[in-house]
Amino acid sequence: MIDDQRAAGAVVGSAVGDALGAPFEFGPAGAFSSRFPMSLPGGEMCGGGGWDAGEATDDTQMAVMVAESLLERGGLDLPDMFARFQRWAASEPKDIGVQTEDVLTNGMPWDLAAAVHFQVNLRAAGNGSLMRAATSAVYFARDGRQATMDAARRISALTHGDGAAWEGTAIFHELVRLALAGDDPLAGLPEILTHVSPHHRARYETVLAPTWHPDDATEFNGAVWPCLGSAVWVVRTTTSFEAAVRAAVDLGGDTDTVAAVTGGLAGALYGLDAISTRWTEPLHVPLPGHAGRVLRLPEMLDLAHRLAA
Repeated sequence: MIDDQRAAGAVVGSAVGDALGAPFEFGPAGAFSSRFPMSLPGGEMCGGGGWDAGEATDDTQMAVMVAESLLERGGLDLPDMFARFQRWAASEPKDIGVQTEDVLTNGMPWDLAAAVHFQVNLRAAGNGSLMRAATSAVYFARDGRQATMDAARRISALTHGDGAAWEGTAIFHELVRLALAGDDPLAGLPEILTHVSPHHRARYETVLAPTWHPDDATEFNGAVWPCLGSAVWVVRTTTSFEAAVRAAVDLGGDTDTVAAVTGGLAGALYGLDAISTRWTEPLHVPLPGHAGRVLRLPEMLDLAHRLAA
């Protein structure tokens, strides 16, 4: 049984983290709390860097497309999901990852585009499939560990040809599943890691260890390993949704995605009621390629409810 409040927390929490982090992307560590001290709450949904106040980025836009494909097709329809991504990519979204854009616009069919990109570039372990995974994590949670991890890998592979991205997204799916059930997701990590591909397990054991710190990262947090590791570190070292998302943005770098991943996990852990209304009220998710549709909190809550049903 999926807790509806936790499911809403995961979906809305990821979008909130995305919108809070977007104006600080590629900025220095500590910039968020320097501008918005926790002791003086208010104004954090500030906008900037090309984003309106409360506007979610491609992270949440793609998560919504994943959700709507799952709901409208009654399950995993990979060609349909890929076609939705393509329509969106062709509609000039404000932001789209370089790798994701190439895969969606290179003219290859859905089941070859990412693999061919990886064969040519030999680099495809970005966090672009992890960033959009909160909605699919909620949808597949009811089906158990193996099903949710396998679904995560298949959705990830639509745009990312490197198995590292698949495994990171699978770990996130399972962490959310445990949180939605009211379990401690971090306590489940040792067991989760036994289900990770042996080719990638050691790397994830390193970044998900209790002793790891984001300063130990050997890659920019736009890569899947430090992005997931940072989100887990933040949840491990904080005790509330607000503190977690603040800490995620304060890491600097790829702030919208690290905060989106953190927000999805922390939202599943603490539930919707833990997310401040000063963050949810201005939240909005434009959908390029969808006739001007913009999702706000009521639509995001409805989406979460249907995903969890």
